[in-house]
Amino acid sequence: MGFKCGIVGLPNVGKSTLFNALTQTAAAQAANYPFCTIEPNVGDVAVPDPRLETLSAIAGSKQIIPTRLTFVDIAGLVRGASKGEGLGNQFLANIRECDAIAHVVRCFEDGDITHVEGKIDPVNDIETIETELMLADLESLEKRVVPLEKRAKQNDKEAKEQLDLMTRALVLLREGKPARLAKISDEEKKPFSALGLLSSKPVLYVCNVEEACADKGNHFSETVKKRAAEEGAVAVVVSAKIESEIAVMPAEEQKDYLEAVGLVEPGLNRVIRAGYELLHLVTYFTVGPKEARAWTIEKGTRGPAAAGVIHTDFEKGFIRAETIAFDDYVAGKGEAGAREAGKFRLEGKDYVVQDGDVMHFRFAN
Repeated sequence: MGFKCGIVGLPNVGKSTLFNALTQTAAAQAANYPFCTIEPNVGDVAVPDPRLETLSAIAGSKQIIPTRLTFVDIAGLVRGASKGEGLGNQFLANIRECDAIAHVVRCFEDGDITHVEGKIDPVNDIETIETELMLADLESLEKRVVPLEKRAKQNDKEAKEQLDLMTRALVLLREGKPARLAKISDEEKKPFSALGLLSSKPVLYVCNVEEACADKGNHFSETVKKRAAEEGAVAVVVSAKIESEIAVMPAEEQKDYLEAVGLVEPGLNRVIRAGYELLHLVTYFTVGPKEARAWTIEKGTRGPAAAGVIHTDFEKGFIRAETIAFDDYVAGKGEAGAREAGKFRLEGKDYVVQDGDVMHFRFAN
């Protein structure tokens, strides 16, 4: 399991440039005018994880298979998108299909690249997008809540539960707050997500800065980080221009280039880690002579469900999970050494899989 992240923002903030860099393709046309991206471009990108190479070297795996993430480049939203301005309805529908939003914010000045609002103000840009998402949600809920109230009065249990969730979201939206701030229990997460509210999506702010500020950011990105902290969101600093240059370089040249610009890793790595943190995702591994492979699950996932990510039969017939923590696998130089050190465990159905676990599932056909 990976996640589908929609890249959004105002026109000319660097969305398509970032998308091209993330997916190392030229699928999204980056141009200096609004709406150059009409249809959403979709790209899968491998999740960089140095632990995979370590495991592969120990096990002598012939192949390394990382887990993958999907990024969707969604055309630039503008003020009035919730009312259909600038192809708004189409773009909002694209966002609805994503698990999270990577909100690219322009944090650089460049007289050659126009800003749709006429000035550089990252927080104002964020509020413009956020307002459009909230207005779209408000309109959607107010249409749906009336028939639901009638069913609830007739003691329809499902209608009552849905109405309760919608009401909580409506209270926030009418106060000008996004639906993701609603207090939702673990049991309510799935039905709340099913409401399809745009402003309920977790948000990762991507501060697109000039090349000279790619390592530490600038005063613009600091305002975004402050905003993110206030709402419990995550913000990362990248230079889309640098990322686009790295994307087309041979791997052996990337390290030297990164050092030259004061970076230790590509921005992609930071975006992915922030995305994992945002969606509470962790990784476990399966390792053998054929392949070393990474699998992504939600934090708190138990053994059977984790096995089901590989194949549904593994979940249905789950018996036990042979488990070794990553550090123990490395310290023992493989499964045999981990066994000898007493670090090999047999875990049952209630075991919560931990990040870095090396696993092999026993199941009944």
